[in-house]
Amino acid sequence: MLKYLFEDRKFYKTLWMLAIPIAAQNFVGSTVNMVDTVMIGQLGEVEIAAVGQANQLFFLFALMMFGINSGAAIFTAQFWGVRDIKNIRKVLGLGLLTAGGGAAVFAVLALLFPELIMHIYSNDPAVIDAGARYLRIVGWSYIPTAISFSYASVLRSTEQPKLPMMLSMVSLLTNALLNYAFIFGKLGFPEMGIEGAALATLIARILETGMMLFFVYIGKYVPAARLREMLDLSRDFIASFFRTSAPVILNETFWAMGVSIYSVIYGQIGTNAVAAVNISGTVINIAMVLFQGMANAAAVMIGNRIGAGDEEKAYEYAKKLLILGPAFAVVTGCLLMLTGSFFVNFFSVTAEVSIYAVRILIVFGLVMPIKVFNMINIVGVLRSGGDTKYSLVLDTVGVWFISIPLGMLSGLVLHLPVYWVYLLVALEEVFKLIFGLYRFRSKKWINNLVRNVSQQKEDNQLMLSPLPACEE
Repeated sequence: MLKYLFEDRKFYKTLWMLAIPIAAQNFVGSTVNMVDTVMIGQLGEVEIAAVGQANQLFFLFALMMFGINSGAAIFTAQFWGVRDIKNIRKVLGLGLLTAGGGAAVFAVLALLFPELIMHIYSNDPAVIDAGARYLRIVGWSYIPTAISFSYASVLRSTEQPKLPMMLSMVSLLTNALLNYAFIFGKLGFPEMGIEGAALATLIARILETGMMLFFVYIGKYVPAARLREMLDLSRDFIASFFRTSAPVILNETFWAMGVSIYSVIYGQIGTNAVAAVNISGTVINIAMVLFQGMANAAAVMIGNRIGAGDEEKAYEYAKKLLILGPAFAVVTGCLLMLTGSFFVNFFSVTAEVSIYAVRILIVFGLVMPIKVFNMINIVGVLRSGGDTKYSLVLDTVGVWFISIPLGMLSGLVLHLPVYWVYLLVALEEVFKLIFGLYRFRSKKWINNLVRNVSQQKEDNQLMLSPLPACEE
């Protein structure tokens, strides 16, 4: 088994080339978010709960963007397998149009109906008021964020992950610095509290989008497309795109709505429960960065092999990743359970919130290997082969027919402590493990979506300009 796992050096070179920049980006992002939460925590538990609940709208938005870009990435990765730049740029155009429309809807909700949004997640008037003030500012960031996400997705799917990593790091560090300045009134700025945190986020995201567009077009990367290249779309192309992408978009939307209902349940348990979930979630995000990188790398590597017609190699790559990910997760989960209290002590909260947060981290550490298997399998394997409808059913049934009923029963009827509610909600992962493994072994998920798309080889060669990041 060990020889099988480690004999292919090219596999690991490609895996880490793709996974490490994404993991590093997510690590910096999660670390900065933890620092932000610590800073906001200095204002009080109401502010922690308010930002956490207000960001449920961004969570819904971000997962919709992830769904749109994941759907686009299925095509991008397979087109990249045959170096079809022309059709990659068409995919970018469709992705931008879809993401921009979705972002506009979320921006309207945040800017015009912030109190209504907050009422969904909390019944605490102080939390609702603080969260609404936060949303009125941060809502302006959704459209530039959608643009940045779309370009970053194409760069990663074409094996150019370093640029989005570096730009995201600059943005996140800028966000942290501005948070310090605006929240507490440092560096000559007035003290703005929770609104300062929102303004810092807005400025950082606009900066990231501006830098993304500048460097993509100056460096002539793959997504450096002219407008007419992005909009040169036939009905057949659009239909093919949405036939595969729509289930992914629905998948992420339904899953995000379901997870958002978890927050409603936690909110009904109490503000302390919300604070504990938000604190533990910040630590969990750091623990998961490597595995998020592996899942994204899997989608690119497997999609490339399927697009190039090498389906056996695609299956072999998937099998290795589904062994490696959970194996690493066993170690990480144990470390998380042992060090949870160390991380929680960074937050200025009551003893009750600290105890709840530590126990949630123990629960997550126990289920982490199963969760990692499911994430790599659904996001990295099944979707890369275009098996988006099965993924939709797997996630939707898990959340809506297992997690939400168990969460409501345990939290709202039985009034169990929040860490027991968290454990019962996590039982959906067992369902997804059983049926996801069955689907993987059937090989029915392997579908070449670009084989019949007409593309002249000479067009590809003409459009292939020097790609700086390909020399990574």
